[in-house]
Amino acid sequence: MQHKLNLVGLSKEASLQTLIENRTAYTLERCELNIFETYSESYKVPLTFNDFVITSMLRGKKVMHLFDEIGFDYLPGETVIIPPSQTMQIDFPEASGQTPAQCIALAIDNDQIKQTIRYLNEYFPKAATGQQWSLNFDEYHFYNNEEIAFLINKIIRICAEGSKEKDVLADLTLKELLVRIMQTQNLKIIDKTGADMNRNPLAYVIGYIKANLSEKISINSLSSKACMSKATFYRLFKRELGISPNDFILTEKIKRAKQMLARPGSKISAISYDLGFSDANYFIRVFKKLEGITPGSYQMQFSRL
Repeated sequence: MQHKLNLVGLSKEASLQTLIENRTAYTLERCELNIFETYSESYKVPLTFNDFVITSMLRGKKVMHLFDEIGFDYLPGETVIIPPSQTMQIDFPEASGQTPAQCIALAIDNDQIKQTIRYLNEYFPKAATGQQWSLNFDEYHFYNNEEIAFLINKIIRICAEGSKEKDVLADLTLKELLVRIMQTQNLKIIDKTGADMNRNPLAYVIGYIKANLSEKISINSLSSKACMSKATFYRLFKRELGISPNDFILTEKIKRAKQMLARPGSKISAISYDLGFSDANYFIRVFKKLEGITPGSYQMQFSRL
C-alpha cells in the first residue's frame, strides 16, 4: 500500500511565474526544497539539478523519462531519486487549471549523503560479507511506505516554517530519510538476489519465507536458517530492510492473498486457512490494516469487471 503525501496549497494565480513547472523554493544549509506546479498540458519538459534529488508527487500525473528508458507514469504516493546532473524529461498529459500537477524536489548536499553512508558502514555494517550501504540508482522509482511519507511530510513542514532551528531539524530528518530510502532499496534488491546462504543470509531467509507462505513461520526457525541468534537476526533484518521479520511475513501473505482473491469463486475463509492464519477474522484485520479495505471489498472489485 503506497502512502500519499499531505497536500501543499497551490500558488495563487497572480503569483505564478509560468504555467509549466512554476517553482517555489526554500533554501536551507544542507538542502533545498522545490515545489513545482504545472497548469498546462506539455511534453518533454527538461529539468536538471546539480545535486542528488528526491522527488515525490503530490497531485496530478507526470510521465517521467529517465536514463534513456521508456517513460513511466508518476503519480501521488510515489517517489523517484535522481543522481546529480541527470536530466529528466517530463510530460504533463493531463495538466490544466482544474487538474494541475504538483510535486516536490528535494535537493540534498553531497557531503550530507557521504557522511550518512560513511556512518552506516562504520557503525552498522551489513550482514552480508563485502556489502556496503549505498544509494542504488537501479532502484530509483518506488512507492512511499509509511515512514518515507512521514519524513518527506516533515521535511516539507520544516522547510516551509520560519523556525530558527530548521537547519538542525532538517539535517536530522534528512539523515533518517536517506536511511529509509536505502532500506527500501535493500529490500527490493535482496528480493532479487536469490537464496544464496553464503552470499547473503537475509536473502536466503526471504526466499524461504516466499516459498512457505502457507506455513506458520517462526522467528526462531528463521534465525536458525540465517545461522544467527534470534536477537541478532531480528535486529539485522529490521535495520537493513526497514521492516520487522513478522511484518514482512504478513506483507508477503497479504500479497499472495490479493492474487488468490482475484480468482473467480475464491473463498476468504479458505484463503485464510491456506496462508496459515489462525482464523479468518485475524486475516481480515491484517488485510484491512495493510490494504485499507477488507478482503471482501477487494474481491468485489474483480466481480464487477
